[in-house]
Amino acid sequence: MPLIELDDIHKIYQLGQTEVAALCGVSLTVDGAEFVAVMGPSGSGKSTLMNTLGCLDRPTRGTYSLDGEEVSKMSANGRADLRNRKIGFVFQNFNLLARTSALENVELPLLYSRHVSPRQRRKRAKELLERVGLGDRMDHHPGQLSGGQQQRVAIARALVNEPAILMADEPTGNLDSRTSSEVMRLLCKLNDEGGITLVIVTHEQVVARHAKRILILRDGLVECDTSDFSAALHALHGPETVGYGGSPGACRLGGEVCLWGAFRGSQVGHSDRRKPRSSLVVDLSQQLFDLLTTPFAKAFGDRQR
Repeated sequence: MPLIELDDIHKIYQLGQTEVAALCGVSLTVDGAEFVAVMGPSGSGKSTLMNTLGCLDRPTRGTYSLDGEEVSKMSANGRADLRNRKIGFVFQNFNLLARTSALENVELPLLYSRHVSPRQRRKRAKELLERVGLGDRMDHHPGQLSGGQQQRVAIARALVNEPAILMADEPTGNLDSRTSSEVMRLLCKLNDEGGITLVIVTHEQVVARHAKRILILRDGLVECDTSDFSAALHALHGPETVGYGGSPGACRLGGEVCLWGAFRGSQVGHSDRRKPRSSLVVDLSQQLFDLLTTPFAKAFGDRQR
């Protein structure tokens, strides 16, 4: 059974009298231990797809199963519980708490867990920092660490709950090329040796090249789903020549395959009031950071006072 299964996922935002279609019938599966990169131009639906996969938002219609649990009809509390058990997040901006040590930052997701004692929490955080090569930096604050070291702390924090999936939003976006390579080597090692499922959103071709599978999104559709890096680049830069599943000029909309040109011209399957997403960009990092760290920041602030 696939770890992730999306079937005809649509997400429509209401902006006044206009309906903006952010996702237009996405269907895909991701198996355990896969490494998937998601690419596409701004406004293509990448952030909305990650919001959906990360259990932050429910689709307007369609079904989403995560490790056998149906997400699309869950309440916000149900999604939060599933997210905490199954998903780890890595952000472009690291989103570490400045006044806490690397060790305390890694402990944060376990802070309110009733099933993990303080001693177990500290032990697991130490083991993960050693695993990412920061065993000698546990007591350092973020301001005392390089960008690459901060991202390693963020990766350790994402792994502390032992998630089934690690989701990363532009994980190398704020790093130089050498440090980016180090972070990608670490992520590849986690995937190859640890069996962690990776889903990464990126604009960087050098990052996507590490993935074993690449999804190209455009106007809320999966235009290309391939393990061939050259085919992915072709789809990214030439939508008229490479389509869904490698079928020339085709895409998938609402469970039907149609010509990309026809979709662009006639808006197949949508009312006149619905149009492909062009400028609706959801800030995934900020949503995730606010959602996941606000209670932790308050708890640590209270403790330090």
